Amino acid sequence: MSNFLQQVVSGLASGGIYGSLALALVLIYRATGIINFAQGEMATFSTFVCWSLVRHHGVPYWGAFFATIAIAFLGGIVLQRVVIRPVEGKPSLTVVTVTIGLFLLINATTRWIWGTQPNTLPSPFPTRAVHLGGAAFSILDLGVIAVVLGTVTAIWAFFRFTKVGLAMRAGAMAPGPARLLGIRTSWMLGLAWGLAAGLGALSGLLTAPEQGSFDQNLMQAVLIYAFAAAVLGGLDSALGAVVGGFILGVGLNLLTFYVHFVTPEIRLPVALGALFAILVLRPTGLFGRSAVRKV
Repeated sequence: MSNFLQQVVSGLASGGIYGSLALALVLIYRATGIINFAQGEMATFSTFVCWSLVRHHGVPYWGAFFATIAIAFLGGIVLQRVVIRPVEGKPSLTVVTVTIGLFLLINATTRWIWGTQPNTLPSPFPTRAVHLGGAAFSILDLGVIAVVLGTVTAIWAFFRFTKVGLAMRAGAMAPGPARLLGIRTSWMLGLAWGLAAGLGALSGLLTAPEQGSFDQNLMQAVLIYAFAAAVLGGLDSALGAVVGGFILGVGLNLLTFYVHFVTPEIRLPVALGALFAILVLRPTGLFGRSAVRKV
């Protein structure tokens, strides 16, 4: 039982990281109807910004942490205004192609600025374990879970109780009527990109200490896990993205621990298999809704 609980907590920590990046994907999807394939590279770039602030500018970790999320938020708005806005109204394939181009551009820029050598980022929480009921839990894992849950709660409150959050929801659900009510839907899209970039930065900053070292490919595997989590929960459900991340993280941990042929090296193919099965068996995910169109 102690081993089981340890694997569950560790899986919740990994799943929280997947869920935060999946939530970023869902925010963009709900606002624009497309998948942002550059989301992982944006998170990687933000992680390098934090590393640079800590390593080269002497900024304390938590100061660099919050500064990086703020920079990512502003960067997301700039990307939407400069790169995505000109292709608004174009076919979805055009916008998706632009995000793929952003993927390549940001990856190359990260490689150009910081090189390809591995780097390390300090852990935001102690790495020692706490013992409860015979089970040992990493303080880092518990901290990651707390940060993710706190962030998700804050975002829920933002969309539920603030005027800007309600305007963003209205602009995403019904852009035409929202414009008639005076909502500047284009700026709402910019804010959605900013929030998604901030969430991606959070995911990257939590991933780097967990992995020990990181390079310009930090978030590429995590992005695939996030895709699987978003599809599992439902691409149009913010709650589903987080729940899907937790389910995926715990499920992969338990499979790796109890099923001997599922080694850490094949966790990614297992996640891809789960993604394929979900798309075949339940394309809308656990919390998604089927779109009904009158013709």
